[in-house]
Amino acid sequence: MEFIERFLGRKKNIQTLQKQLQNVLGIKTGNISLYTTALSHRSVKENADENNERLEYLGDAILSAIVADYLFKKYPYKGEGFLTEMRSKMVNRQQLNDLAIKIGLKKLALYNKVDGSLKGSQIFGNTLEALIGAFYLDKGYLKTQKWVTKQMIIPHLYVDDLELIDINLKNKLIGWASKNGKALGFETIAEKLENNRRVFTIAAVLDGEQLAIGKAYNKKDASQIAAQLAIEKLGL
Repeated sequence: MEFIERFLGRKKNIQTLQKQLQNVLGIKTGNISLYTTALSHRSVKENADENNERLEYLGDAILSAIVADYLFKKYPYKGEGFLTEMRSKMVNRQQLNDLAIKIGLKKLALYNKVDGSLKGSQIFGNTLEALIGAFYLDKGYLKTQKWVTKQMIIPHLYVDDLELIDINLKNKLIGWASKNGKALGFETIAEKLENNRRVFTIAAVLDGEQLAIGKAYNKKDASQIAAQLAIEKLGL
């Protein structure tokens, strides 16, 4: 009897998750275990085969390829530099994190909610990339491409608007500081290995005081995140 109750409880949980994912993703899931892994942050699942970091790595590559293909076809007369910058605007950490929260992934993500620092981090954008990786393994490239274009790019990533955005927020902040006689610097305050991936934490320091912190898998992204948060804090 106890076994049956556990089985029925697990089945109900799976059905609930499938329904939630269908509402969020707009697709019917196949291999539900892939999506469960994609939603699991390493703060609740330490093993590499149970948390979403491997799927995030895969999803990042798949998303980049899909966006590159979309831009290549949308702008047949634009050069490589423009296409590269536009792709960076569409898949940068903050953009993906905002999108993930907007479509409701924050409610579905499995992470240590006691750790307050995670709530304001980039883990939800990482979860979105992991879900793209899971979708790819579950449905294949063509269906993933169709879903990303229909559910992400067209309704949420307004390409025409992004053309007008200055992607180099770090330079924007440096320019503002120089114009206003402020001393601005970007300092690496932490560099450590997390599950075989190097993570950098960089602080934007204004007049000797730490203004904002960015964390990413490379110094460039970490600096851009710190710059964006600093710009928001300063109201620029």
